[in-house]
Amino acid sequence: MTSIDDLFKKPAFPTNKRKLEATRDPNEIYKSAKLSSRGDAKYNGRAAAVEDADDDVEAGPSAPPDDADYSPDVPDDDEGRFFGGGVTQVENEILDFMEEQESADIVPEKIDSAWLRKLALNFEKKITKNAEQRAKFEGDPQKFMASEADLDADIKALSILAEHPELYGEFAKLGCVGSLVGLLAHENADIAIDAIEIISELTDEDVEAEQEQWDELVDAMIETDLLDLLISNFDRFDESNESDRSGIYHALSVLENLASRIQLAEKIGLDTGVLRWLLERVQSKESPVGQNKQYAAEVLAILLQSSSGNRRKLCEHDGVDLLLQLLAPYRKRDPVRGTEEEEFVENLFNCLTCIVDEPEGKEKFVQAEGVELCLIMIKEGKMSKSRALRLMDHALGGQTGREVCERLVEAAGLKVIFGTFMKKLDGQTTEHLLGIFASLLRLLPANESGRIRTLAKFVEKDYEKTEKLVRLRRDYASRVTVVDDEIRNEQASLDAEEREEMAGEWDSRRLDAGLYCLQTIGVILAWLVAEDDGASKKIQRLLADRDESLATINASIQEQLDTIVGDTEEERATKDMLSTLVQFLT
Repeated sequence: MTSIDDLFKKPAFPTNKRKLEATRDPNEIYKSAKLSSRGDAKYNGRAAAVEDADDDVEAGPSAPPDDADYSPDVPDDDEGRFFGGGVTQVENEILDFMEEQESADIVPEKIDSAWLRKLALNFEKKITKNAEQRAKFEGDPQKFMASEADLDADIKALSILAEHPELYGEFAKLGCVGSLVGLLAHENADIAIDAIEIISELTDEDVEAEQEQWDELVDAMIETDLLDLLISNFDRFDESNESDRSGIYHALSVLENLASRIQLAEKIGLDTGVLRWLLERVQSKESPVGQNKQYAAEVLAILLQSSSGNRRKLCEHDGVDLLLQLLAPYRKRDPVRGTEEEEFVENLFNCLTCIVDEPEGKEKFVQAEGVELCLIMIKEGKMSKSRALRLMDHALGGQTGREVCERLVEAAGLKVIFGTFMKKLDGQTTEHLLGIFASLLRLLPANESGRIRTLAKFVEKDYEKTEKLVRLRRDYASRVTVVDDEIRNEQASLDAEEREEMAGEWDSRRLDAGLYCLQTIGVILAWLVAEDDGASKKIQRLLADRDESLATINASIQEQLDTIVGDTEEERATKDMLSTLVQFLT
């Protein structure tokens, strides 16, 4: 017997990210006739023949008659091909009058509560009718296919609500949200896909809804088991089918939209099987990498970025090892630029960078030989080089990065890291290298080989690395000074309230100018002053070249101290460290 899914299939959806592929413009088709080298229009491969005659002989159609020759009852062109439409002047006037009347009769429908109630009632009737028809004619899809088509049209009609988010609250109160979400379990997969697509449209960030309106709609969806129904369709859809593949795409879009609220992002990760499904999806073998595989990696990165709980849970699924295995082929090979594969690799790095911020993530990173893989990428990679440096910076950072620091030294990573530092650097690379240096000096235990070897790198070759640090500090200090002068000039014309409003923007501008790097260099130099007398003397001589002293570094560290609140354990530990370093600079 014919399946209802075979009888009722939507046109295939293309899978370009975020946008469906546009159909060909009819004007392009119309204009596709080519011209010959002589400028003649070609028909069926043959140019229109023109006999070589005397130049005085006129060719082509005759010119249109003068207005005086027109008659109301005579067509404006006998042949109706070149100058007119083949209708009389009277007929033209009648057509113009009819168009004016039709335009006058068209009144835009008012989208308000009354309209919504009517739409909701009709929507519920279509759902009920379809359910009744399916139950009555279960064995004969032909007899309930019409009701399915009507339901399909009504689902699509709900997209207009995205233009009127002020109605979201009432839409939820009418119970339509539960009915819409319930369609995700419809026997016809195409109906479920339509419902998922509408939910994606209504919750999209491009909808100009107030946060309260968005929350009211989404909360109603969550209460009606949206997440469980959505996830059940991941196993239901077959991505070898174009329509089902679009269903997976729209389902991922819904997850992305919901994850914009941190509480929902954590609920998705901890209360459902989404993380495991996403891990399995990004491991699927595809060549080239498809849109849904890339999108799965992107949604995974969003969920990990939003929630510490999600990051820890992924560690339980051996996510670090799996992600490192996926990245291993790119240690020397770059993905093709501008492809889904390039975005896929970028998102995998983003996932790992989030995970290694957690103590559990750092432990798994060391166990899975992530340090060694990153060192290979830093040394030999191209596209992966800067991403591996960022990943290493995050893995070493924080109070719990000691084990990663020790593994870096054991894996002969100091040579790679300091060798990279002595090359020409861009801003991002410099920032991550400085972060790595600061973590090594902060976390490697005193009087152990790892710390001694790290200090030796700053001393070797007549303190060349130390000299470069001082030069970099001058560059960043000059940039920040320019911005500070601009800010002071702006502050002079503002009152206290206006200054408070601008504080965030000013901090952002200072960071863009290199404040983080300036402060990090100050911390590194302070460690060198405290640890090595030779380095201390060298730094003081280099600073004296610009009439500066250790007091300059002291002022930079003191500024950092003033901004630390000390509410978390990490902040308190950082404050203690900086307070100790200040003592060596005074």
